Amino acid sequence: MEVLKALLSFFGYLFHGLLCLILIALSGLAMAAGAQTLQLGMLPWTGSTLLYTLFFGALFGLLTVILAIKGKLRPLFFVWSLAVMLLLVKGYIFSGYHFTPGEFRSAIYLIAASVVALVGAWAQMLRPARGRR
Repeated sequence: MEVLKALLSFFGYLFHGLLCLILIALSGLAMAAGAQTLQLGMLPWTGSTLLYTLFFGALFGLLTVILAIKGKLRPLFFVWSLAVMLLLVKGYIFSGYHFTPGEFRSAIYLIAASVVALVGAWAQMLRPARGRR
């Protein structure tokens, strides 16, 4: 059982770490290029609010991943994982978002990965910190 918890935790760290890095790169490049807007219809923000929310939100997410890996503030990583999963489900499923051909499958894979990462975030909270066994 401990091996499964460790694998789920690792997947959660990997998923959210990569997601945060991609979002930082995407929003950072858009801001550096002087773009005033970014089109991500599944998210509730638009315009420059979306750019700044993505950038600073992803920085916060990356910080929660790093702290959780170090064994500090693990519940914060769970809250971050829950927020990401809820935003994905709300944005893709329970909004007026219209999918382009072939996009629905990618959205379902992304949502499924976020659910597995959420389970991993829950599992990492139950694991004892290194050196405290």
